[in-house]
Amino acid sequence: MNDVIVRTGTPADMATLMEMAKLGAQENGMVPFDINQIAKEFWPALHLDFGIVGIVGPSDGTIEGAVLLRITTFWYGFKEGPQAKPMIEERWLWTHPDYRAAKGGRARKLCEFVKTTSDQLGLPLMIGILSNIRLESKIKLYERVFGKPCGVTWMYRPPQIAERAAPSDQILQASI
Repeated sequence: MNDVIVRTGTPADMATLMEMAKLGAQENGMVPFDINQIAKEFWPALHLDFGIVGIVGPSDGTIEGAVLLRITTFWYGFKEGPQAKPMIEERWLWTHPDYRAAKGGRARKLCEFVKTTSDQLGLPLMIGILSNIRLESKIKLYERVFGKPCGVTWMYRPPQIAERAAPSDQILQASI
């Protein structure tokens, strides 16, 4: 594929996305993944029901990267009625390890898809990085696309759970 293009995911992408989501959870997961919970997030978004999935890859082949966006409200805001203010929440942005070093900038294209979606819908976006693997390069990418960050996040693991942490520090340590 010469030009990296992000297309809108469809229900036909579900099985392949589920496999990718399992790989992503093994790499970056903070807790054991629940395949049913993953499906509950992807399925509505693949039907454009309060969400959208952006996919790099052909509709009948390998998915090289994907992003899951859901439309929600801030936890402290009105959930319904005229005072409800929707926002876009990025739930998952991941490039398959086989394509991270390939030409075309899949992660950048996915970020641009996210930003374009926010612009087109006129909704604020909340997006972040929950990984320490190649963190500095990811931050630089996000700053180029989205501008300066707003806030910062820490994930603290008490000693009793640190030893049974997700295998993110051992598996698939390639960059996006």
